Amino acid sequence: MLECRGVNVHYGRIHAVRDVSLTTRAGEIASIVGANGAGKTSLLRAIAGLERCSSGSIAFDGEDITRMHTSGIARRGLSLVPAGRQLFANLTVTANLKLGGYSRARRRGGGAEVRASLDYVLDLFPVLRERSGQVAGTLSGGEQQMLAIGRALMARPQLLLLDEPSLGLAPRVLDEILAAMQRLNDERGLSIVLVEQTAHLALDFAQTAFVLETGSLTASGPAAELRASERMAELYFGIDAGLTAPAHEEGE
Repeated sequence: MLECRGVNVHYGRIHAVRDVSLTTRAGEIASIVGANGAGKTSLLRAIAGLERCSSGSIAFDGEDITRMHTSGIARRGLSLVPAGRQLFANLTVTANLKLGGYSRARRRGGGAEVRASLDYVLDLFPVLRERSGQVAGTLSGGEQQMLAIGRALMARPQLLLLDEPSLGLAPRVLDEILAAMQRLNDERGLSIVLVEQTAHLALDFAQTAFVLETGSLTASGPAAELRASERMAELYFGIDAGLTAPAHEEGE
């Protein structure tokens, strides 16, 4: 499904991603774990076409997308839910969602597809139906995260990239969002790549995991095995307490 080979990303002299190679399979949930500044978001942005690789290659569903424009990558079935949500704060919930389906709406018969996607998203996150006419900037943190995910789903992706969805959310709200992601994986076979600092969350949710440290891939394999490894205990569970640190509550 997704294949990165020797990917490097630079910001001037800063080498953010260093020769990262990883592969995910269709229909699986994978996680990319690492501390703040490990290069997780930079890698995700490179995959989505928002940052250019200084070297290396990225393939999606067998097609090289390394130099492809972001819109072209999205049309091929890859959607990113960015950190910080990046909603159109002055537009309504419905308007934000419809913008996510813009590329499909332009196709012949696309209007029906967009309506079907909208119904599915509103069934997945019922609170968004209740808030459909509300301006996005007035939603709680959890509702905004649901809206950001829903907007990405409007494009009917094959692969969904989630960048730090736990930030600012109460545990109960996060559980609801992860349950919705699991439903999408179960019902639609949606492939998911989850980027997280909170190691226990990412490793419990995913089937496969990749560990980044200062831009380099240092471990990979079945998530359950990595969670039990001495290396992960050293990096996270014994030091930065991803296992015990509470979620930052911004709102529900």
